[in-house]
Amino acid sequence: MSRPDTPTLDKVDGPSDMTALDDATLGLLATELREELISAVSETGGHLGSSLGVVELTVALHAVFRAPYDKIIWDVGHQCYPHKILTERRDQIRTLRQKDGLSGFTKRSESEFDPFGAAHSSTSISAALGFAAARDLGADTGHAVAVIGDGSISAGMAYEALNNAGHDKRRLIVVLNDNEMSIAPPVGAMSRYLTGLQSELGGLSASIKDHARRARALVTGQPDRGTLFEQMGFTYVGPIDGHDMGQLLQTLRAVQSRADGPVLIHCCTVKGKGYRPAEHSPDKYHGVSKFDVLSGAQQKAKSNAPSYTSVFGHALVDEAERDPKIVAITAAMPSGTGLDFMVERFPERTFDVGIAEQHAVTFSAGLAAAGMRPFCAIYSTFLQRAYDQIVHDVALQNLPVRFAIDRAGLVGADGPTHAGAFDIGYLTHLPNFTVMAAADEAELIHMVATAAEHDGGPIAFRYPRGTGVGVDLPAIPQPLPIGRGRIMTEGNDVAILSYGAHLSECLMAAERLEAQGISATVADARFSKPLDTNMIKQLLRHHKAMITVEQGARGGFGAHVLEWLANEGGFDRGMKVRTMTLPDRFINQASPMEMYEDAGLDAAYITVNCVELLGLVGGRFPAPLQA
Repeated sequence: MSRPDTPTLDKVDGPSDMTALDDATLGLLATELREELISAVSETGGHLGSSLGVVELTVALHAVFRAPYDKIIWDVGHQCYPHKILTERRDQIRTLRQKDGLSGFTKRSESEFDPFGAAHSSTSISAALGFAAARDLGADTGHAVAVIGDGSISAGMAYEALNNAGHDKRRLIVVLNDNEMSIAPPVGAMSRYLTGLQSELGGLSASIKDHARRARALVTGQPDRGTLFEQMGFTYVGPIDGHDMGQLLQTLRAVQSRADGPVLIHCCTVKGKGYRPAEHSPDKYHGVSKFDVLSGAQQKAKSNAPSYTSVFGHALVDEAERDPKIVAITAAMPSGTGLDFMVERFPERTFDVGIAEQHAVTFSAGLAAAGMRPFCAIYSTFLQRAYDQIVHDVALQNLPVRFAIDRAGLVGADGPTHAGAFDIGYLTHLPNFTVMAAADEAELIHMVATAAEHDGGPIAFRYPRGTGVGVDLPAIPQPLPIGRGRIMTEGNDVAILSYGAHLSECLMAAERLEAQGISATVADARFSKPLDTNMIKQLLRHHKAMITVEQGARGGFGAHVLEWLANEGGFDRGMKVRTMTLPDRFINQASPMEMYEDAGLDAAYITVNCVELLGLVGGRFPAPLQA
């Protein structure tokens, strides 16, 4: 499809070019910006629905405020694409989420118009308050504006920031982008508060009245009391129609010129606004692959193998059929974690607690303490947000919470903010924990069964994003012996000890080594805690060298193997050992294959490291590559 005709947008390189535009022209600019956004994301994929919902708001914010002197901070960053187009990055927008291209989120190193990086939710108000405090202490900065969604504002961190800001009384502007959707529909008391009361909605267009009815309830509260936000010390403005340029500009200009303390502007928007397929399916168009603009049909990668996420979801339903004590917990990601299958089959045993990972973990601990068998399904990168609860409320009390850790390792277009790089290290060193990693989708099914029957303490299993490797799935899952690995291929020269989903790369490396006359054993550790020390001893006795491989940062599985070897005198026998992990740096977005190549963690690097470790570097073999 040809690119849209955008004569007004073509004249705008940065926000300063918008100062001479009248309000009507700004409305035209928004229309063209939406068309450009749809065209660009159709080529790159990305977070379409949330970005479409804030087109008018983005234009109005940049027309009224003076970025980068004024700080506009986008919570999460799912909705930042229109902002990027208007802030000197339009010529790069079709590199969005691609290798060496624009990040899919705000990123300080990318532009001075991104004052604070984001990708995890509910951080914007805290960051904006930090800018406001710095300004009041003499920093050369102007207004601090946080744009936060109704899903993100339900998280505990947002409440903490609102409470602090209301107490401090600093000049701060919070824009509540209320579209009644995050990734899944928002849940909890805040959502009920927003939907509970009925009132007239004067000043709003007819098309938004039903949508904003719940928002008006937040404005009115009870007749003799202020809104929740007013009780917390904010001046409340709204609700306003987030697609009415006149209302937006009038409101923002008034707040910009008159605010002398914390202000919250309640802005009602429609997720996917202006693109019919996205408006009618806001959850499916939250994050999209490349798509056809006319039909809305998305291009999906073809694979005969199921995704790890769906394998987990179906396996958990099967276990729940057999065991009525099994329950599932998600933090606002039922479909992303595969728990939508549990929602469909066992809705009363599936709990979506909203964007609240800390609460999800301790809630799971309470369920476990009451005798249930909870599976807490959270992405690796988001589980980081609940680490104190993992330590204090689960591990310390030795409660059998089952952690299903999706998106382990490098995840592709979402980049370093979503990489599951650290869970091996931050879980394996905790007392009472059992920690597993699935090498393929069949192993994942066995690990779900293992976790289901494990009542001796907390247990975690990790698995990557995307499709499996295509192995046959077991008809009947078999719980694994705790702390027991498996030998995949046997050789004599070098042992490759794999932990997790890089087993296929290790097997490929073994084939390459065989072609060079080097015999390799490949073992699947399965467990980082407890280690299969008997298998490691066997590898030590029968090989000249050993390499450990994992899809995680330094300090994880390989480090625990090295520590055990040091304590057991394994190095006294002259054993050569090397660990292969993600390097001590963040890996920028690309395809997962390209990211692992960048990290020095693909089959080619494994092969070269084995050769080097054996001391065979020379004319026949390539020199080791440096990550």
